Amino acid sequence: MAEYDLLVLNGLVVTVDETGQFDIAVKDGRIAKVVPRGALDGVTANKTIDAEGGMVMPGGVDAHVHLAEPALFGKGKSADDYETGSRSAIAGGTTTLITFAPQRKSEPSLLAALAQTHDLARDNCYSDYSFHLICSNAGPQAISEFAALREAGISSLKIYMTYEALQLKDSEILDVLFEARKQKIVTMIHAENGAIIDWTIRKLEEKKLFDPKYHVTSHPPVAEIEATYRAISLSSFIDVPILIVHVSSPAAAKHISDAQKRGLPIYAETCPQYLFLTRKDLDKPGFEGAKCVCSPPPREGEQDHEGIWQGLENGTFTVLSSDHCPFLYEDTQVGKKSVISANYPNGHFKYIPNGCPGVETRMSLALSMNRLKLQKFVEVTSTNAAKLYGLYPRKGGLVPGESDADLTIWYPDGMEEYQLTNSMLHHNVDYTPYEGKTIKQWPRYTILRGEVVWAKDEGGLVGKKGYGQFLKRDINSLAGSLSKEGWSVENF
Repeated sequence: MAEYDLLVLNGLVVTVDETGQFDIAVKDGRIAKVVPRGALDGVTANKTIDAEGGMVMPGGVDAHVHLAEPALFGKGKSADDYETGSRSAIAGGTTTLITFAPQRKSEPSLLAALAQTHDLARDNCYSDYSFHLICSNAGPQAISEFAALREAGISSLKIYMTYEALQLKDSEILDVLFEARKQKIVTMIHAENGAIIDWTIRKLEEKKLFDPKYHVTSHPPVAEIEATYRAISLSSFIDVPILIVHVSSPAAAKHISDAQKRGLPIYAETCPQYLFLTRKDLDKPGFEGAKCVCSPPPREGEQDHEGIWQGLENGTFTVLSSDHCPFLYEDTQVGKKSVISANYPNGHFKYIPNGCPGVETRMSLALSMNRLKLQKFVEVTSTNAAKLYGLYPRKGGLVPGESDADLTIWYPDGMEEYQLTNSMLHHNVDYTPYEGKTIKQWPRYTILRGEVVWAKDEGGLVGKKGYGQFLKRDINSLAGSLSKEGWSVENF
């Protein structure tokens, strides 16, 4: 009988802690050994992969993915369900997804939303998965269910400072943060000032300016900058960790960095659209720019990109997520083109389904830029998300006896470059906003709990739908509240 289920030999193993020439042994879906190259010579295994000097990293953890979501506002409906979204993830080197279980304003319960989302995901996933709860109705019932969410393995939720259908008032945000502190739940915040956005939209409509490019105008940087500062202020008042999602503005990132330097538990996320797209991508003939409508929108140009890259390098950004939010471009019922009419031949920017696909391209795009140090790349694409959302060391690491055998194996140096096209991807979307971008790396193998689920040169997608498991999560293992005492208004 073989000693191990899988050996991965001759790789350049990269974790947040070290980079070196190590061999890996896998047993029963877990990392069994990580030892110097050659130390497993003569050992038997059911399967052996020769990494040929290619990088071997923990599988990617993408903690901002929208799948199978209903039309929460407007006409848009997710193009990807849990099957197509998770198969796209593993083809791009991501082995764990944290998606969203959305609560509508009209629904009092978060637990009901969680149950509905479990039904959508169960037996349909190629990757492992968990959920954040979207809390849009922070009433007494929802707040009272936070403790039950923790018992159900949910340790994070998301709230919005904009969009009428989702937005919470500041007092409601404080209610959420107060209970989240007690239950050790990480609160993710979409930080844009809804009043500024609504006012700007009204001014654009007065001038009959409706084309997709005006989506950028309607979400000015000041809306993100102000809301980011306000979110930090509310968090520091309650003394509770938050993560500000999809930060696009270097000026907003400066507020985050300043808070971090003061020792506050403020975390931040950015996404590839703020590294590779600009407002020019929305200023295309006709309706074409709608493909890149997302919020916050891509900013001006290279200077903004540079500010975001620097934020990844210097630790301002804790995670690099995809914010995969897929809509079919050509679909006139629930896709991007659902907003085109006789009155609006180029659509109306306010109603364009808001979001871009990107779960499959997240890691390869960033790695192909050769910008981040390899250990920093692992940190922001895998390990930090696992730590922040209560999955480490099971996910995001290669800790013998503790980590699942989730691996992304890249090509050795010298992979032939190519231009990305949508036809190469595995999502259920009819475009990619990154069409034509240069790809210098792509996962050669993706391994989930010791099973090869993606083998680029050996059939591509070789995993099975339903192999993915729901992950019950623990609490954030990064820095939490500054005080260990309970928060009380009389002692503030």
